[in-house]
Amino acid sequence: MRPITAKKIIKILEDNDFVLSRQKGSHKIFVHSLSGITVPVPIHGKNKPIHIGTLFALIKQSKIPKNKFK
Repeated sequence: MRPITAKKIIKILEDNDFVLSRQKGSHKIFVHSLSGITVPVPIHGKNKPIHIGTLFALIKQSKIPKNKFK
């Protein structure tokens, strides 16, 4: 799996019923509209790729299948 940008991660989250709850500094906090799962997305440049370890943590927190993050 390759690192992807914060912009792409946000698009995937929004496509899976996550909505922007708030923003604190350089992190946007998304919450799932039904389950209440919270996922913080670091915004350190929208076109800068998120490190692979951070990406896996976001995938695990969101409970969205890995194959949707391509």
